[in-house]
Amino acid sequence: MLEIKNLTKTYKGGKTAVDNLSLTVHPGDIYGFIGHNGAGKTTTIKAVVGIHDFDKGEIRVDGKDVRTQSLACRQVMAYIPDNPDIYEYLTGIQYLNFIADIYQVPGGIRQERIKKEAEEFGIFPVLGDLVSTYSHGMRQKLTLIGALLHEPRLLVLDEPFVGLDPEASLILKGKMHALCEGGSAIFFSTHVLEVAEKLCNRIAVISGGKLVAEGETKKLTGDKSLEDVFMEVTHHDETD
Repeated sequence: MLEIKNLTKTYKGGKTAVDNLSLTVHPGDIYGFIGHNGAGKTTTIKAVVGIHDFDKGEIRVDGKDVRTQSLACRQVMAYIPDNPDIYEYLTGIQYLNFIADIYQVPGGIRQERIKKEAEEFGIFPVLGDLVSTYSHGMRQKLTLIGALLHEPRLLVLDEPFVGLDPEASLILKGKMHALCEGGSAIFFSTHVLEVAEKLCNRIAVISGGKLVAEGETKKLTGDKSLEDVFMEVTHHDETD
């Protein structure tokens, strides 16, 4: 579903944010992408969703090149950044209808999905309110609902659990599992290693822009915790 091959991104001034990164996310995967602040996670994610260009390498979504077939790639995926910076002058329902229009979700289906998702996340009563009145957590829930409306084949999330209350976090985990059981894939970054260890079937660790560990979660951790593995591989990389 997502193939990253030899991705390299260097910013002005010579800083290499991502260095020859390769990984593959298959249909059905909940793939955790972890690393310290500044390790290259967000840069990689923004390259995947077409926000950042890159210097070398190749990224494919559902077999299509994100550079030459960007529209086709975006039609089958959804992206939620770490900061839900959305149109404050719209109401919640206007925002969701706007997203549904972009992805051409039919009227009857969209109404059903909006009602279902908004009720589950607990924001249905405030969909008529302006987004400017929403708290950070409410905005996060709104963007999650918008991302789920067209049932994406690839869901890309940057720190999705930040700002969510425990109940909403539990609901999101359930939806992630359901989406992947239907053949979709999820690629997300997180600093919450306990969540990644329990939720993800595959994990990649990035440090200094380089992939330092990758594999099935159970094989990667063995008899250790993910926190132990993370500290070992990132500390080793920093001291090389």
